[in-house]
Amino acid sequence: MAKKVVATLKTGTGKEYSKVIAMVKSPKTGAYSFKESIVHNDHVKDAIAAANGK
Repeated sequence: MAKKVVATLKTGTGKEYSKVIAMVKSPKTGAYSFKESIVHNDHVKDAIAAANGK
């Protein structure tokens, strides 16, 4: 798997994506958890809104 990541970074196509980490509160227990996703830079705001349930 590491070879894929290194190859992607060398070609420059990895710069178009961002890792989004959203903190989400569980309605049942009140505990917080983290949702991670890798999305295209154009869709970062959409991914954050979807993770927060809005």
